[in-house]
Amino acid sequence: MFLYQLFNFFFVAPKKEQEDDGSKYDLSLYKRGDLLEVPRTLFTHFGIYLGDNRVAHLIPDILPVISKNTSAIAKMVTNNRLLLGVIMKVASVRVDSVADFAYGSQILVNHMDKVCSQPALDGDEVARRAEKLLGSVTYSLLWYNCEHYVMYCRYGMAISYQTYQFCTAVRKIVCSRVSSYLTALCGVGIALYLGCVTPLTVLPTLLISFTIWMAA
Repeated sequence: MFLYQLFNFFFVAPKKEQEDDGSKYDLSLYKRGDLLEVPRTLFTHFGIYLGDNRVAHLIPDILPVISKNTSAIAKMVTNNRLLLGVIMKVASVRVDSVADFAYGSQILVNHMDKVCSQPALDGDEVARRAEKLLGSVTYSLLWYNCEHYVMYCRYGMAISYQTYQFCTAVRKIVCSRVSSYLTALCGVGIALYLGCVTPLTVLPTLLISFTIWMAA
């Protein structure tokens, strides 16, 4: 239950207080091939605007795995469906309305153009790529998520700045001098507590600590 609540807080969108009929969003602001992004709790969700109030986006979803009810699958992906999809690593590239895609959040348009060194492709080509990839995909929170999908469609390279920033932060934490100290102290402390201080128990701890120290 704790893990469920943790995932629910960090990786899914807050529930909308009421159904949105789409009037909140001015569709005239979006052009075919635009890259749309909406903020979540600790990450950003991405999609490609196809025109006519349609957004293609990659989203984790468990329902297609456990049900063949196409009408239920076509409905907006709920937080529970998304969460279970993340855990089971199943997702789909699907088309939703702008309101369902945004889930009540504000939308940024083509913000990644300022970040990516690669120029954006023609809008029609971006949309064609997005449409070509519709369907089920294997999901990975770090290695193939919604950002990889839209970056490939708009810029021709499947990368994720969010993944890079996350891995960089983890590396700074794990590969640090403090981490090497703690690893050595914990290893020696456990060996002393268990009463088995031998070269076979101490040496692996020291090797791991040394490796972390050298990588820091």
